[in-house]
Parts: sequence; structure tokens; C-alpha cells
Amino acid sequence: MGKVKIFDTTLRDGEQSPGINLNHKEKLDIAFQLERLGVDIIEAGFPASSQGDFQSVKDIATQIKNSSITGLARSKKEDIDACWEALKQSAEPRIHVFLATSPIHMQYKLKLTPEQVVERAVESVKYAAKKFPYVQFSAEDASRSDWTFLARIIEATIDAGASVINLPDTVGYGMPKEISELFEYMTKNVPNIDRAILSTHNHDDLGMGVANSLAAVQGGARQVECTINGIGERAGNASLEEIAVGLHIRSDFYKTGTNIQLNELKRTSALVSRYTSMPIPKNKAVVGSNAFAHESGIHQDGMLKHKETYEIITPELVGATSSNPLGKHSGRHAFQEKMKELGFKGTADELNQLFQSFKTLADKKKTVTEDDLYALMIDQGEDEQVQTYSLQALQVSYGTNQTPTATIKLVKSGDKEITEASTGSGSVEAIYNTLAKLTDYEYRLTDYRIQSITEGEDSLAEVHVKLSKEEQSQSGRGVAHDVLEASAKAYLHAVNRMLNEEKRKKEPSTVG
Repeated sequence: MGKVKIFDTTLRDGEQSPGINLNHKEKLDIAFQLERLGVDIIEAGFPASSQGDFQSVKDIATQIKNSSITGLARSKKEDIDACWEALKQSAEPRIHVFLATSPIHMQYKLKLTPEQVVERAVESVKYAAKKFPYVQFSAEDASRSDWTFLARIIEATIDAGASVINLPDTVGYGMPKEISELFEYMTKNVPNIDRAILSTHNHDDLGMGVANSLAAVQGGARQVECTINGIGERAGNASLEEIAVGLHIRSDFYKTGTNIQLNELKRTSALVSRYTSMPIPKNKAVVGSNAFAHESGIHQDGMLKHKETYEIITPELVGATSSNPLGKHSGRHAFQEKMKELGFKGTADELNQLFQSFKTLADKKKTVTEDDLYALMIDQGEDEQVQTYSLQALQVSYGTNQTPTATIKLVKSGDKEITEASTGSGSVEAIYNTLAKLTDYEYRLTDYRIQSITEGEDSLAEVHVKLSKEEQSQSGRGVAHDVLEASAKAYLHAVNRMLNEEKRKKEPSTVG
């Protein structure tokens, strides 16, 4: 049985989701987890777009060894050169060159004739092939392109050196039958198609992303481009976890599989969810909290008699069960082994700090789960960038017949302590009014969400916020046993990211 390659674009197309702005460390953490997951190809970013993206792609390319790293490039020499500088030290340098091929894109966006589009595509692929051993060409908006023209440009780019041809449904317009027939047509009508792998990339505007990806596999695609949790432009991309499990469960139908380590799916999903501040819907297939819940009495009765009556996917398959939970009596060795199991790659000092945070939490909770440990890891390793403000002390006074008041002490720029107090109509508003005074800015709160890490009254609280100022917005998150402390930490996290972004924009932006 053959294998379908999984091309993950969480760090490129996924990060283009409105409101997502991953920093350097977060991108590296996700890349390492994608490597653990068994992703064949990681699209790490768009190197020519900014100095920050260039550096992230370069660092990922030099540190990831078991997945191939690629970068996106327009059909321009300067984009291709930026990709090469970022990726040339990777274990298996790849480039992803794209150019639109649909009539509407050629006429209104590119303002080029079909002949000029073919010429530019061939020229860019030839140039890329001089540097990269693996060149992928994407015919942007392929699902709305003329199939005869598409076959022509595919043949020409393969002759020019492309080893992978991607036929994306860029705006989520296609239906499964159309997508399958598109791939079948190219397989039959492109004379040199045997020299390239066909790839599919589907958006979810009509809710067809996963269905179209699987239809493309039926039609001959042997590479699927997708993202964790289906994040991406507009309504998002096809969901990696759903595709991987679908191909596994129905291997009898598709006659193919993947290299994905399915038991890492839940962890990967949770990591991406927390870093992007995009919660996973409870009814999300494969990784949602209700994916293995059975409420109906009929269903429960069937499950008790034989699990397969109502469960085609087991929690164990996707890593949805937590093994060997830790508690306050767990020692440093057990903790260290659990951290290694979870993929922790920090220094000895960082591990020691994390152990102290774990012991503090274990004094408050009977059992510390993997979800708790992930939350601590993310919270402690927030930013490798400068934290302008850090929380030193928080006190909130609240009563049904009194005005909520918050008194907060911060440490500014590493050593200066500043204290302020303010009121609000509620405890959280009092905290945020106080923090607004302390940070010297009037940020606008555009989103506030709270959720528990696990079940139970002793669960950690996780708060996500989004702050806006003029044209800029940043998300922040905070984790603590107390919801008010978590709220304060989330606000400060967003402020620090805002200040770091302002500082970055003032730095030189040359790429390469």
C-alpha cells in the first residue's frame, strides 16, 4: 500500500488566519511538534515577506531534521533567492513557487495573457531548479482554471524542473466530484506527469476542504496540503487530523496511508490552539472534546455491549487519553521523563523552573494532567523577546455592595517596580483599567475568552485576549489557578507582544 505525503502549512497559510501572529519561539515549538507528528513536509513561511519570517524559516530549516522544510515564493527571482538563503542549510531544501492560472486571476490580478503566464511560470521554475533539488509549482486557483490550459502549463513546468505539481482549490469553490475528475484528467492528459507528484490544497469556504482533499487522493494526488485544526485564510484549510485519520480508518477504501504518528494528533492540536488563541470546537472531528462522548442512552448501551457499535475512532488512536498523571508526590526524575515524552526541548534551568511551577500546581491539584503540563510549558516559555512588563503582585477587592478595586504591582523592563489601583464595574474590568494605567497605553480590548484546561473545580484557568491599538492587534494568553491572575497575565502578554512588534517594525527589514 502506497503512502500519501502530508504537507503541513500551519506556519504559512495557517498563520494567515485573521488575528494570528505567531512569534519566533512559537513557530519553532510548532515545527518541532510537527516533526514529532511525522509530517513529511513543513511549509515554514514566506521568506521574502519580512525579515521575521525569513529568520523563522531559516532557524526551522537548520533545526528540523526529520521533516523536509519548504518556503513559499512568488514567481519572482528575488523571492526565490530569499527562499534559497533561508533554506540552503536544511536537510532537504525545497521551494514552493506559485502563479495564478484561472482566467479571473490572469486578467484582473496578474494582467497577463495565458502565454505570458506560461512563460513566467517556466522561467521561475527553471531558475528555482538551479538552486533547489525539489521544486513545487502551484497553479493558484486551479479549480477555476481551464483544464486544457492547466495541462499545458503543468507539462511546461515539469519540463522546466518541477517535481511536484499542486492544484489548489484556492477559494474553496470545488466539489468533491469535480476535484477528483480534475486530478484524473491531469493524470491522463499531461504526457510527462509520471515525472511529478500531484498535490492538493483545499480551502474550506463551502465546508468541503477535507472531502475535496480525499477526493483528490482518489483522483491520483499523492501529496495533501493541510493545517492543524484546519486554520487558515477565511474559513480555513483542510484539517490535517481529519485527513490523516480518514485515510487510516478507511484504508480499505483509499488503499493508501500516511506517515503521521496518529497518537500525537491531540497534543499537536492543543499546542496550535493555545499558541493561536483559536479554541477547538467541542464537536470538532477527531480532536474536539466531544469527539468520544456518548450522551444518548441507546449509544451508551451499545458502547457497553461493544465499543465499535458507535465508536469508529478510539481516544487512544489520536492520543486523547492521558497516561501516568503526576501528583505532588512525583519526583524530579518522573517529571523529567514526562517532559521528555511531551517533547520539551528547554535548558536545564528552564526545566528546573518548570518543575517548581509543577510543584506549586501539584499542591493545589490532586492530579496534574498532560494538558496542565502543556499549559505550564506554554505559559513559562512565552516569549524569547523582551518582556517589558511582568506581574509582581495582584490584589482584588470585590463585594456585592462595593465597587470592585484592583491593586497591581508590575516590574517594568526588568527592575523598576510600579504600582497602581483602579476600579471597574467588575473584577476583570478593574484589573484591566489598572493595567491600562500602568502600561501607559489605552489599548482596546476586542476579545476576552476564558476556559478551563481540564475538568474539575481545581482546573487551571486559561484566558485569551486580543488587544488593538490603531491598525495593530495582538493576542495574549495567561494560565493560572486563579482566573483573575490568568486574566492579568493574558493582558500583559498581549501588551508585551504589542511592544515587541512595534520595536521589530522599527528595525531594518532587509531579507537575506
